[in-house]
Amino acid sequence: MIEVEKLTKFYGDFPAIEDVSFSVKKGEILGFLGPNAAGKTTAMRILTCFMPPSSGTARIAGYDILDQSLEVRKHIGYLPEMVPLYTDMTVRAYLGFMGAIRGMNGSKIKKRIDDVVDLCRLEEYVDTPTGRLSKGFRQRVGIAQAVLHEPDVLILDEPTVGIDPRQVVETRKLIKDLGKDHTIILSTHILPEVSMVCERVIIINEGHVVAMDRPENLSARLSGAERMTLEVRGPVRDVVARVRQIKGVRDVTWEGIDETKNRYTILCRPGNDIREALASTVVQSGWGLLGLQAGGLSLEEIFLKLTTKEEI
Repeated sequence: MIEVEKLTKFYGDFPAIEDVSFSVKKGEILGFLGPNAAGKTTAMRILTCFMPPSSGTARIAGYDILDQSLEVRKHIGYLPEMVPLYTDMTVRAYLGFMGAIRGMNGSKIKKRIDDVVDLCRLEEYVDTPTGRLSKGFRQRVGIAQAVLHEPDVLILDEPTVGIDPRQVVETRKLIKDLGKDHTIILSTHILPEVSMVCERVIIINEGHVVAMDRPENLSARLSGAERMTLEVRGPVRDVVARVRQIKGVRDVTWEGIDETKNRYTILCRPGNDIREALASTVVQSGWGLLGLQAGGLSLEEIFLKLTTKEEI
């Protein structure tokens, strides 16, 4: 659905992005991450045909952003970080205006307004001027205008910044629901949001793609090992010794919890699922198995590892 090939954009002699390439499948929600000034906004502006690249190209729904930009725009819905609302217009009037400038006919506009108002839960506010809405409901109006013309692709820039926790949860659910019918690129600084919503992550730093994979795969690759957390009621020295003997275990780290139980972090070789062996060892040794969980580097740890020069 989205094919990006070696996108490069220079501002003078400064490369905002350089040789950025990636693809997004139909129906996929892709997280687009990076620190400030990493090049995310530049990439999104190019994909939405707001400005051309210095070199490289991209195809959206089969259309080239350079040669077929008008067709590309028909297939994209865009929510910028600052939603461009006309504050004296009601929600209904604003959506009608957005439909008209997109070339939709009157009957289609009316039907789609009803659909997106229901989808974004704006029924109570459809005749309220957008200037009187809270930040959270303004974001919903922004999403409503982005999906009004039924685009194949949605590009959402920081859709939950500045809204209250309840509306954050509702907006995340809305994005996941939209992912059933749309291909989505979600740019955000809120790392837990990516873990909750996105199937795959691209991390960009200093204008270059530094990682692209599912979060769990990035975790295993960057740590060089898979991580397990084990909680056991038993003698620390014996637990550590027995766990180290399990095939595939690379390291065991102990941390006390209280007088009756202990937690251990176990690193094993990538691709080795040792949970069954761990459970069997604990039970056969007569210890109390209180918890066993597979884990890895958090998305925050991955982000810091890839975008800073200091070791974490």
